[in-house]
Amino acid sequence: MGAARGATHRVHMQLVPSPAQLTGVTKRYGDVVALNGLDLTIRPGELLSLLGANGAGKTTAVRLLLGLAAPTTGTARVFGNDPRDAASRTRAGAMLQIARVPETLRVREHIHLFSSYYPDPMPIGDVIEAAGLQGLEKRKYGELSGGQQKRTLFALAICGNPDLLILDEPTTGLDVEARRALWKQIRAFIARGRSVLLTTHYLAEAEALADRVVVLNRGAAVAEGTPREIKGDAATLEDAFVEMVS
Repeated sequence: MGAARGATHRVHMQLVPSPAQLTGVTKRYGDVVALNGLDLTIRPGELLSLLGANGAGKTTAVRLLLGLAAPTTGTARVFGNDPRDAASRTRAGAMLQIARVPETLRVREHIHLFSSYYPDPMPIGDVIEAAGLQGLEKRKYGELSGGQQKRTLFALAICGNPDLLILDEPTTGLDVEARRALWKQIRAFIARGRSVLLTTHYLAEAEALADRVVVLNRGAAVAEGTPREIKGDAATLEDAFVEMVS
């Protein structure tokens, strides 16, 4: 009986499409090869951290999964569909490195506006609580601190009630306290059974948050595993990373 249940569970897992997947993806910009035969799979309910030096291909991978670019060869899929399809876009939220929103709109106004783009958004009160914005709802975006602005952008990324969240360098420029506050919100999102793709230059961030790490170098994956597996015998994840990409 137990074996039968286990087999049924494995079949069910095979039928559930991965939240996001790149298969044999190459992306060229003229003579520049940004990605070179990359295979990348984000599993349900995990945080996958994509690591690499500047120019390694992290942002290109993010753009492909958001439908902002198309592979030169290979396929990109979000929940089994083309990332450019409307159905795929409404199941994914994103917090990108460069994000500009009107500074004169208030926090609650921003969330209300972005929520209107989705068919089944989270209640605004839930979004504010999940992003740690209680008491800031009536503040104008331009009046917020850097950490508060980052939390607002996080709120805009999750307000559509996405199953997949893509975070591209979300804590760049934050102090330690603000960074850890955002980590708390990310962990809470994962705890609700959602999936996250995180790119970061902070190796301690990947070590603290990631279930699994993929290291990119010159557009190709050179290592994959848990943070502990990637670190191996090195003193820190950063030491292991430097050795891989040097």
